Amino acid sequence: MRVLRTVVIIAALAAAAFVGYRLVRRPSAPNGLAVYYCKTDGDTLASWRVSVNPNATDAKSVAFYAAAQAVAGPPPDVDAIRFPTGTIVRAVAVSGSTATVNLAGAIDRNQNGSFAESGEFKALVWTLTALPGVRAVQVTIDGARVPTLPGGHLELDEPLTRQSW
Repeated sequence: MRVLRTVVIIAALAAAAFVGYRLVRRPSAPNGLAVYYCKTDGDTLASWRVSVNPNATDAKSVAFYAAAQAVAGPPPDVDAIRFPTGTIVRAVAVSGSTATVNLAGAIDRNQNGSFAESGEFKALVWTLTALPGVRAVQVTIDGARVPTLPGGHLELDEPLTRQSW
C-alpha cells in the first residue's frame, strides 16, 4: 500500500511539474501591430495586422516599421487611398508622446488633392498613435518642417492627432 501511495505521489508531482513547465514555456501569441488605411470613400478607416519581431522592444524601431508599413499601404488587392508611389520613410523619432516621421521621395510632388492627402495622413497618424505612448505625429519632409505639402491642403507645421480628422 505504501509503495502505491509513493508511486501516486511521484506521478502527481511529475504531472504538476510538466504542466508548470508547459505554462511557463507556452509559445507566445503572435506579435503584431495594426496598420491603418483609409478606404476610397475618404472617411472609413480599416486595418490589417502585420507581424513584428517579438524581440523588437525598441519603440523607435517599432514606430519606424509601423510608419513604413502605413506608407507602403495595404496589399495591392485592397481598395485604399495610398501615398504616392516612391514615398519613403527616412526616419522616425519618438520623443515623449510625439512620433516625428521624416518622409521623402514622391511625397513632395503629391498632386492627388486634399481628398487623397487627408486619407494618406489619417492612415499614418492612426497607425502610429495605436502604438503605446504615441499621441501625436509630427511630419517632416526631407528633414524639414513644412507648413503644407506643395498642394497646400493639409497643415503639417504642427503635430497631427486622431482629433485632426
